[in-house]
Amino acid sequence: MFTRAAALRPDAIAVEAAGQTLSYAELLARVHAVAAALQQIEPDPGTRVGICAYNSLDHLIAFLSVFAAGHVWVPLYPRLGAKELPKLAEFVGTRILFTELEHRELFLPTDARLITLGRDGADSLAGLESQGAGKRPQTHIEPLDATQAIKFTGGTTGLPKAVMQPVRAWNANIGTQILCWGMGTRDRTLIAAPMTHGGGTYLMPALASGGTLVIEDRLTPERLVEVLDAREIATVFLPPTAIQMMAELPQAQNQAFPMLRNLIYGGGPMRANAVTRAQEVFGPCIATTYGQTEAPQIVTCMAAEELARENLRASVGRETLLTRVGIMDERGALLPPGEAGEVVVRGDLVMTGYWQQREETEQALKGGWLHTGDLGELDAQGFLFLKGRSRDVIISGGFNVYPGDVEHVLGQHEAVRECAAFGVPDEKWGEAVHAAVELEGVVDARALIDHVKAALGPVKAPKRIHVYKMLPRNAYGKLQRQALIDAALEKTAKGDE
Repeated sequence: MFTRAAALRPDAIAVEAAGQTLSYAELLARVHAVAAALQQIEPDPGTRVGICAYNSLDHLIAFLSVFAAGHVWVPLYPRLGAKELPKLAEFVGTRILFTELEHRELFLPTDARLITLGRDGADSLAGLESQGAGKRPQTHIEPLDATQAIKFTGGTTGLPKAVMQPVRAWNANIGTQILCWGMGTRDRTLIAAPMTHGGGTYLMPALASGGTLVIEDRLTPERLVEVLDAREIATVFLPPTAIQMMAELPQAQNQAFPMLRNLIYGGGPMRANAVTRAQEVFGPCIATTYGQTEAPQIVTCMAAEELARENLRASVGRETLLTRVGIMDERGALLPPGEAGEVVVRGDLVMTGYWQQREETEQALKGGWLHTGDLGELDAQGFLFLKGRSRDVIISGGFNVYPGDVEHVLGQHEAVRECAAFGVPDEKWGEAVHAAVELEGVVDARALIDHVKAALGPVKAPKRIHVYKMLPRNAYGKLQRQALIDAALEKTAKGDE
């Protein structure tokens, strides 16, 4: 897809990063050179090649070169930590590993050939490019079920879960993104979220459609607002927290964003009132997606014009063109609209399985559906409303309480910036509903409890409210619900109120 776009628009700008600009022809030449050198190191297609780096032009070149060489991309997020990163690389048998200088020593104990980004010398990206200058890599046409990438997901205690994403899943993701967001040759797509994760799923759609990538790294909310305006960005994917922080900045509230069409959030829920606030600040451009590493990024989507409808602001959209979404009960029966159960997915977007984990693969793909572990329900028009993870369901007094229901109502209170509901073992109730909140106003716990009780009744109302300056999150920005449970149990054991 990239080489096709380069043939059609060789002189168009493909990427802008750190003051550098490359046309499609220039980027393709550099990618071909590195890919040819990679094939000299590891000629067999399917070799696992890791990239441990923050966002940069070198990162993009390495990323594209892995695919051009017929190898398998293994993204490794640098913030995962010194102990975890080499373990993940070794688990999937990584043979070549691109890394920035600051992380290089972490991988010295592994068997991987280390290539340093941003440096000169034989074992650097620049060295590979010089070695392969003027050459073209051998083309390998792989079956649609061949592995294109191996990405890690979930917790990293014990044996890691490494998702094998096939060629067909990448094809489905790219085509679906272009369709959902209307991406084209004039669009400028900002890559600000990590390229090793959510941000990386937007690289190929932008290049396949002949647009321009604008690559930035670890921007503050203030700088993000500046870039969106000054760089005439049309499309960007960000976590909900980043959009919420941007929306509260005076500079964002006093600025227009005439080119911004798709300010997309994903990777976690955004409260309905926070969506409304973002729409007021940035205009009718807020959109959302739902997906998993096992079915990357765009199982469902909702474009800005639909998300503008007030009754849909708690939804993550409808199933996308090449993907089927259902709600399933514990017996494996699909449920009708309006009934809650596990979200299941099928179609080309779905993984082939977990690396060297046969039983987990069979369980996740049972009956031809991907069992996501997420709970949700579909309405009569097919819009999906998530209710939390199946393991997070709170059983209180014999009733199922879905965290998402509690969080939706609690988050509507004007004093609540962020919130999370969870269950804590309780002698009377089995599990008691608790909630943790970040506040942006003055309010007491009883008022918040009464707010939920008025909407959902006493069973679903939290028994206790815990106030945090910042809710605990992992390196990916994911909420750490177990940490909230552990802290609540510790308070209970100490008799703290």
